[in-house]
Amino acid sequence: MHCKFSLIFFVSFSLLIFSSCRKDKPDIIEKPDIDTEGQGVFITNEGNFQFGNAEISYYMVDSKQIINNYFSHVNNKALGDVCQSLYIFNDKVFIVLNNSAKIEVVRLSDFKYMNTIDGFTAPRYFLPVSNNKAYVTDIYSSKISIVDLNSYTISGHMQCEGWTEEILLLYGKAYISNKLSNKLYVAETATDVIIDSIPIGYGANSLIEDKNGKIWVLCGNLQTSNKASLHRINPLTGNVEMSLEFPSLDDNPWRLNVNATRDTLFFLNTDIYAIPINASSLPQNPLIEANGRNFYGLGICPETNVIYVSDAIDFVQEGVIFRYYANGTLINSFNAGIIPGHFYFN
Repeated sequence: MHCKFSLIFFVSFSLLIFSSCRKDKPDIIEKPDIDTEGQGVFITNEGNFQFGNAEISYYMVDSKQIINNYFSHVNNKALGDVCQSLYIFNDKVFIVLNNSAKIEVVRLSDFKYMNTIDGFTAPRYFLPVSNNKAYVTDIYSSKISIVDLNSYTISGHMQCEGWTEEILLLYGKAYISNKLSNKLYVAETATDVIIDSIPIGYGANSLIEDKNGKIWVLCGNLQTSNKASLHRINPLTGNVEMSLEFPSLDDNPWRLNVNATRDTLFFLNTDIYAIPINASSLPQNPLIEANGRNFYGLGICPETNVIYVSDAIDFVQEGVIFRYYANGTLINSFNAGIIPGHFYFN
C-alpha cells in the first residue's frame, strides 16, 4: 500500500489539530472542508466489548488533523462491536467487526457504506487472494471463511482447528497463523485446500514477508507454559531456517511489523523492539520504552518509516497515538477512539 489518500467531503465532526510534539487542546470546527492530498492513516478502534462503540479514525499526516468516529459521521449509523481489522482492496475498505460477526464494506473515496458480509462466527483478519475471492480467519469456528467478492457472501470454508489469526499471501499460497497451535498452516489459493503445516512455536499471532521473500512468524505466550518465539521460514522449501526463543515466560510479543525497506522487524513486548533480519539473536534493549503506558497497537509507515503506536490506557477511555521517527524520537501524539489496535497506511 502507499501512504496516499485523496478524499474531499463535508461532514460534522470534531477535529483535533496538532502543531507540536505534544497533545494540544482540540479545536471544534463545524463542517470543515477536508482535502487530504497528503499522507493518511486509518486507525481501527476496537471499542468496548458488547458496547457497540467500535469506530475508525483517520489521521491526516500533513495537517496533523484527526477525524474520529469516521464511519458513523459519514454513514449516520454505528459501525458495530469490536473493530478487529481493516483491509484496503480495489478502492474499497473492508472493516472486520469481530463480535458483530460481519464485515462492513465502504468506498475508499468517501467512506460511504456499500455492503455487509455476514455469516461469520468471530472474524479476525481479511485477505484477498484474488480479485474475486478473500479468506477470513476466525477465533471460534475452527475454519477459514472463503468470501466471494462479487456477491459479498461466504461461498465456502476451509477447516482449520483453533484460533486462526493473521494471514499472508505469497507465491499463490496463503500462510495462516494460529494462536492455539504450534504450526503455520499453508493453503493453496487455487483450490482452497490446506496443503501443509509447518512446525513452529506455539501461539502464532502475526507474520510478515522480508525483502528476501522469507516469512517471519511471531509466536506469543498465550497463557501457556510455552515460551514465545520468532521464526524465519523459506516459503520455497517450507523449511524453518531460524528459530529464536524468548528468555522468559513473561515475554508475550505480538504485532510483528516490518520497515519500508523490509530489512528490520518491529514488535511489541510491553515496549517496542526492533531487530534486523540478519540478526542471529533477539534484541536485548527496546527501541522505545513504554514507561508505564499500555502499548497496544503498532504500525510502520511503508514510505516514511514513521512508527505509530497506541496506548490503550485502561481499555475504557479514548486511547492515545504516539508517532516516532525510526530512531525512536517522538514526533507528536493525539487522541483516537477506544482501544486503537491497528494502523493502515494509504
